[in-house]
Amino acid sequence: MSRTYRDGHPAAKAVIYSLLIVGAAAFTIPFIWTLATALKSGEEFASDPARIIPRHFVWENFQKAWTALPFARFMLNTVVITLTTTVASVISGSIVAYGFSRFQFRARNFLFYTMLATMMLPGQVTQIPVFMIWRQLHAIDTYYPLIVPAFFGGGAFNIFLLRQFFLGIPKELDEAAMIDGASYIKIWWKVLMPLSGPVLATVALFSYLAQWDNFEGPLIYLNSPEKYTVSIGLRMFQDSFGTNFEQVMAASVIHILPTIVLFFCAQRYFLRGINLSGLGGR
Repeated sequence: MSRTYRDGHPAAKAVIYSLLIVGAAAFTIPFIWTLATALKSGEEFASDPARIIPRHFVWENFQKAWTALPFARFMLNTVVITLTTTVASVISGSIVAYGFSRFQFRARNFLFYTMLATMMLPGQVTQIPVFMIWRQLHAIDTYYPLIVPAFFGGGAFNIFLLRQFFLGIPKELDEAAMIDGASYIKIWWKVLMPLSGPVLATVALFSYLAQWDNFEGPLIYLNSPEKYTVSIGLRMFQDSFGTNFEQVMAASVIHILPTIVLFFCAQRYFLRGINLSGLGGR
């Protein structure tokens, strides 16, 4: 019996795949229900909210949700903030990780572990001091508090992933580039970055998700409605049209659809980057 479920045996693969399919279906059910609700009429949802397949597909819910509030403006604001922070996180995080992985300097390990220790601090601990700093800089109701931090490493977790990946790249490539006259910046840009596609995609995806779904930051720092992001717009829509639950679900689908498309497009690079980032040295 033990040989029947040995690794690589068809029976073992069938059991594993069956469990994966069941798990994937369980995690997909909320999204399917959201999409199904977004395609129902208000009367059908009130009479049979648990029904998955609508009797009549009401595509007008998406149009009503899109035009009820200036979602086009909210979407544009979110895209600008997200793209800027994503690019900044990848570039600045890779520079910091390059320093931690390639240079020997005093207190390098102490600084690295101190940076990792910041991951244990809840965001609420530093929320008030950071807000006071931005207020003194007269940056409230601007995008600076949402964008500028990405230019300083993009977060400890991103730096950790990049550092681990860089440690797995042989230093002989750096030495060969130095012999050819390359500077440190050129080695970073011409040698390490082209070899780090999977982990860069992973960091970009994490940064994108963090900023696209960011609700707390825009809520704290933005006061003008024309500067709101999609997350704030969804909350406004729920407050104003909460009784039209099918339209609320349609607005939610509009919000999460770009994330789903991006994840499926970058899934292979994302998983590969996570796996390879754990293969680096100390």
